[in-house]
Amino acid sequence: MQRVQREAYLDCQAGVSGQSLLAALLDAGCPVESIRSALSQMQLELKTVTASPDHRYGSAGTRLHLLVAGQSRSISELAALLAASHLPSAVQLAANTTFQHLLVAKQQQGSSELLFSPLMIAEVVGVVTGLHELGISRCSVSSLPLTTGLRQTPIGLILATQAWTLEIARQAGLPWRPTESEGELVTPIGAALLATVAQFQSPAPTFLFERIGSGFAEEASGYVRLCLGEQIEHGGSDSGSEDTDWITLLETHIDNMSGELLGGLMERLLGQGALDVSYTPIQMKKNRPATRLTVICALPDGERLASLLLRETTTLGVRLQSMQRLKAQRQQEQIETPLGPMLIKVKLLGQTMVSASPEYEECQRLALAHHLPLLDVYEIARQAIASTFIERKRR
Repeated sequence: MQRVQREAYLDCQAGVSGQSLLAALLDAGCPVESIRSALSQMQLELKTVTASPDHRYGSAGTRLHLLVAGQSRSISELAALLAASHLPSAVQLAANTTFQHLLVAKQQQGSSELLFSPLMIAEVVGVVTGLHELGISRCSVSSLPLTTGLRQTPIGLILATQAWTLEIARQAGLPWRPTESEGELVTPIGAALLATVAQFQSPAPTFLFERIGSGFAEEASGYVRLCLGEQIEHGGSDSGSEDTDWITLLETHIDNMSGELLGGLMERLLGQGALDVSYTPIQMKKNRPATRLTVICALPDGERLASLLLRETTTLGVRLQSMQRLKAQRQQEQIETPLGPMLIKVKLLGQTMVSASPEYEECQRLALAHHLPLLDVYEIARQAIASTFIERKRR
């Protein structure tokens, strides 16, 4: 049976856990039997699943109580169970990815191994199954609430927001906002599921809602509002198919480093994953000529590269900004020129070609091969591009 493909917005400003996500999916119409069937393939028995009406934060929704029987499993055992199951490949992939997020974050906190309890397995497999059952192909998510301080547990006092929860969100580029609420609002499983299935968007996307599911965990903390529907695209090309992502912009002013050292720094930053590095001449106090260093990097790399700047330059501070980036699509094409075939770069908005330009390396290659000035090769390439795409438009 072919499922309708939907989009979802996850409002997690009051927290998120595996149980609250699963409760929201059930509230939005996911059949309980689909969850029960999926868990049975993981050799789990869903002894009790109670989805009862609840009312919190001024909203009605579903409160979930789960009682699961089964064995704790290592990640290799879980991978084998998933591979042997009849679960859809998308569900298997999402579950494996979520378990991997949890394991990697736990290992970075000093644990060499992680055994997943039956309840952890049920929450992960239940949520990714629910998303598949509702035909949700893309999720965006709000920022997450960061609680501070300590909380009492059976093993003693621990941080209200666990360290591996923060690590999972950091690696996935999920942003946090401080809150005065107490307790654990975001669990490791909640963060790992979001890291697998959702992306942060700010401002929140504009939606036409088809239905809304509200889910509460059995405990007091955690409330997820799942908004199902269709996202409305704004601006840009006629097809509205530009790509957007989030980046971190780093800036610092340096007035006491040589050009040689700054040149080496650029190579170091690009080698460590920076997307772009630039230098701008500026004038600082005391009439000193100086350099503004600007680095663009992926959202999760901001703090790491800022630390590199503090270690390897003379600056005393680095400014960090997170910002959204709208990107045109790009692709390489090969065209014929009087000098032979060459690769060019084509810029697209949707299905519409906006521009095309020669690649420097290709022009340099042909210039050396034909003993021509680079400027002449650029001109030949531009003429070939113009004739190629004018002819294409005619057809």
